[in-house]
Amino acid sequence: MTVIQREIPLAIVRGEQVVTMPEDLYIPPDALEVFLEAFEGPLDLLLYLIRRQNFDICDIPIAHITEQYIAYVELMKDFKLDLAAEYLLMAAMLAEIKSRMLLPRHSEVEEEEDPRAQLMRQLQEYEQCKQAASDLDELSRLEREHWVAQTAADFPKPPRPEPQVALHELLLAFKDVLKRADMFSNHQIQREHLSIRERMTHVLAVLQTHRFVPFENLFRLEEGRRGAVVTLMAILELLKAHLIDVTQGDQAYAPLYVRPAGIAVEG
Repeated sequence: MTVIQREIPLAIVRGEQVVTMPEDLYIPPDALEVFLEAFEGPLDLLLYLIRRQNFDICDIPIAHITEQYIAYVELMKDFKLDLAAEYLLMAAMLAEIKSRMLLPRHSEVEEEEDPRAQLMRQLQEYEQCKQAASDLDELSRLEREHWVAQTAADFPKPPRPEPQVALHELLLAFKDVLKRADMFSNHQIQREHLSIRERMTHVLAVLQTHRFVPFENLFRLEEGRRGAVVTLMAILELLKAHLIDVTQGDQAYAPLYVRPAGIAVEG
């Protein structure tokens, strides 16, 4: 299998791909110029020149700084950068300060303020503002430039299907009732007349009052095992006739509850 590798075009001129460099292509020497350092104003440039040579703002060698500043302004002109009037004004101010410091002073005249004093105050104030801006820029941008999006959706709760109660779960609950019934002892020796039909009526009467009754509350533990068996038979007959329902909670081995047939469970 032969793989054909196509050349990547250098450029597309008027819809046509150019894959080879033109032999008559001429690039002027100053076609591309990179100016790495940019300043926000004349004070920023002046502060850069002072800090680069580790000069003290309160004792600026004005002659040396003036020469460097003017040389830098000329360099900006050579690079054809737009010069703001503030740069030229600062150059004139430095030249004036330099000339005032070169002039001799008469001893009779009271001591004048240092010509550099106003410039030093401006530099100190500018340095403080620049440092404060740098400190603010280092702070977290969260809640300043970026905000966390928050949203909430109110979804309706899905309908919860009722668990199916198996016969063995009903028998397990009845077994627990029998254990509790054995804890009661009856010393009266008499014949007990227990009727499943009567107990069915009793269970329905209880459900009409409470509508939702725990399974074990339908048993009379003082009647003993015979009474528990009669109550269970009554409940089974009512289930067979579809007059009651037995339900259970969501968790495994949750308690059983008895309710009238056709009554929905509230979530």
